[in-house]
Amino acid sequence: MHPDAKLPTYAHNGDAGFDLYAIESVTIRVSERVLVSTGISMEIPDGYVGLIWDKSGLSMNHGLKNLGGVVDAGYRGEIKAGMVNLSAEDYTITVGHKVAQMLIQKVEHAEITEVAELSDSTRGKGGFGSTGK
Repeated sequence: MHPDAKLPTYAHNGDAGFDLYAIESVTIRVSERVLVSTGISMEIPDGYVGLIWDKSGLSMNHGLKNLGGVVDAGYRGEIKAGMVNLSAEDYTITVGHKVAQMLIQKVEHAEITEVAELSDSTRGKGGFGSTGK
């Protein structure tokens, strides 16, 4: 862990995700994608995964979208938050700014098999917008 890094924290009892904090100041220009360093590493237990998600306030109020992330149990490197600025103006993240949240969830492994055809369902092949407004 970087000596200036802030440990992740849960904002409230019962929150699903804990906050990740920036260890550097960075200006994200309009439409630009960046990786924001947190200065932390962690050891996620086997059978679990860390999922990186948006901070809703950054998304809704400032147009900053987290690009998501999967932190596997075997990963030992620094946790970074991929972000894109979807707003009409540049945005500066400062040291200690909450940039993302991480949820730790149990992993289920599916059995993957190839089949000649799929069974019927009421939905069928309907996707993107197929259920109406």
